[in-house]
Amino acid sequence: MIGYWIFKIATAFAQAMLVGLILACAVLPAAWGAGVVAKTAIDSYEKMPQDLRTPPPAQTSYLLANDGKTVITAFYEEYRTDVKLRDVSPIMQKAIVASEDSRFYDHGGVDLKGILRALVANRGSGRVQQGASTLTMQYVRNVLKTDVSLTDEQRRLATVESAERKLQEIRYAIAIERKLSKQEILNRYLNIAYFGAGAYGIEAASQTYFSKPAKKLTLNEAALIAGLVQSPEADNPIDGKPGIALERRSYVLDALAKMKVITAAQAARAKSQPLNLSRGQRPPNKCVAVTAEHNDWGFFCDYFHQWWNSQQSLGASTALRERNLKRGGYRIVTSLDPSVQASALRESLAVYPYGNARALPLAVVQPGTGRVLALAINRYYSLAPNPDNANYPNTVNQLVAGGDNLAGYQAGSTFKMFTMLAALESGRSMSTLFNAPSPLVTHYLSPGSACGGLYCPPNANPSWMNGPRLMWDGFGRSVNTYFVWLEEQIGADKAVAMAKKLGIQFRSELDAELALEHADGWGPFTLGVSQTTPLDLANAYATVAAEGVYCSPLPVLSITAPGGRTLPQASPSCQRVVSEDIARAATDAARCPLGQQSFYGKCNGGTAENISAVLGRPVAGKTGTSDGASTESFVAFTPQIAAAATAVNPDNPTDLVGEGVSPAVNLAVAKTMVDALRGQPVRDFQAPSAAIALGSA
Repeated sequence: MIGYWIFKIATAFAQAMLVGLILACAVLPAAWGAGVVAKTAIDSYEKMPQDLRTPPPAQTSYLLANDGKTVITAFYEEYRTDVKLRDVSPIMQKAIVASEDSRFYDHGGVDLKGILRALVANRGSGRVQQGASTLTMQYVRNVLKTDVSLTDEQRRLATVESAERKLQEIRYAIAIERKLSKQEILNRYLNIAYFGAGAYGIEAASQTYFSKPAKKLTLNEAALIAGLVQSPEADNPIDGKPGIALERRSYVLDALAKMKVITAAQAARAKSQPLNLSRGQRPPNKCVAVTAEHNDWGFFCDYFHQWWNSQQSLGASTALRERNLKRGGYRIVTSLDPSVQASALRESLAVYPYGNARALPLAVVQPGTGRVLALAINRYYSLAPNPDNANYPNTVNQLVAGGDNLAGYQAGSTFKMFTMLAALESGRSMSTLFNAPSPLVTHYLSPGSACGGLYCPPNANPSWMNGPRLMWDGFGRSVNTYFVWLEEQIGADKAVAMAKKLGIQFRSELDAELALEHADGWGPFTLGVSQTTPLDLANAYATVAAEGVYCSPLPVLSITAPGGRTLPQASPSCQRVVSEDIARAATDAARCPLGQQSFYGKCNGGTAENISAVLGRPVAGKTGTSDGASTESFVAFTPQIAAAATAVNPDNPTDLVGEGVSPAVNLAVAKTMVDALRGQPVRDFQAPSAAIALGSA
């Protein structure tokens, strides 16, 4: 094969005098750089692909919990961690030169003497003992075959068996030698070479085979790794044949002795050493590889991945953003709080254990930043098969945060918050009075209804809910007809617009169409008929907790690129969407459902009055039962935390979870909040103005 290439290259040389000049440069000393040949090489460098001139990091990105230490998972195409040459043991540097290019420091990128030497050695041994390409040529080939800026065809041509490819490789190698120092070329080569067993680059190889950093490699370890480059899959001692790996190690040791880097006696002693492999654990890759011990973190990881790919500032396309994550070598500290996550999972499982078709997705958010502290559900984040063709207990569907065609669940009366905020913004006061009947005949059309084709909702408990109501007790007792009437007064479109401002996404096609084109006629909207997720719901109420400042949900604390550069995408993205006074007024009413008293003493009954005692601090929130009790929701907040959960059968909306589960759902959210707030100071809400509360100055 080597002879064939010499013949092919020689033929091409005869057809192109320029290539002859380039080869002449290659066999002359590297310091010789005058005249036309040097200029040709330099010009070639400027015309090379960008990845050859400034290679991308192609390193592993690590996803960490909020302590900045606990690894959630990693993202990579190739297991690789770039290191500086000073962090590679000197004997490893010499071993790779001895193995692959003993005249590396003498040639200018192409070594014809080395080609002839390899031809003789390989014919004598019957297998490839020495390569014909220099380290610089190998570096060129490695970069070109992985350069995503090139087309598939261009990447294929980087390794195709053709004289044209070999000549291109030679031109690029000479150009690189004219621009970069030998040490820089060696460093780049060591960081890009594949050493088998999934290890790309010397640091990954050292960790894979010997569980140590590359700077601590010994003579026999370095010789073993250096010997793998020629045939990394077949020769590596883990996945291939240990005997061949030892044979290659002996070859490298002999080459080191021949170069007088070590003595013959040292080579002999090293050859007698056993392999002594201590295979390290490769970092997990992507969300499905989160450790079994913390399998529930997979749902948060999945949400982070979804968030990353939605950030246009991280890449011009989803594919490019994905590439940047897997190759960028980022250190990403997330907002995931392991202790809060553990509490949320424990409480979710207390309502429905693993293996139950019903589920309790639960989300926890920090007001004022939007940072997501926990996403829990009684499911395993796993691709493992499920019994009886069910979709549980193993799933990778984003059941907590939504996305990927998962629209969420109806959240019932929790949506009354948006009508109340919209009414306050329209100039209504908290003292707006309405004598709530059951049912209430509205002007909203509802074909087939018993009220002459008009929407006419009842109250769930007329004897307790009917009668004259203000916003406080209308919200506390969850009076349907009060809020549908209020929605009529201000316009349903204003309630829908308010929900949008607080981050409610209309993921289903029907909801999106209604919100966009028929919002003014969407009478049932205030009763929570639109689908949402626990994360959206928690973050919407977190906006009220932050006194009207909405922050986009954020799963990260910091993103650090190699070299220490911090990316701005980790900073909260917040904006005021309602005034402080309006948010304070809504909060004042939201204390009523949980058994607390408003600043104006207007609370007189709630749907979850026991929650006040569970929290033992100022808290506000709302329960929600969807039509027919197909879901049960609860959302609560303090100034420091907001949490929401929905009891639901994600695969069967006709499975009515029933109102009987409401106390358990409420308690799950409350207990999670207690754990999340442990050690934090007790903070009170701020009173709204008398003008917005009472309609007077």
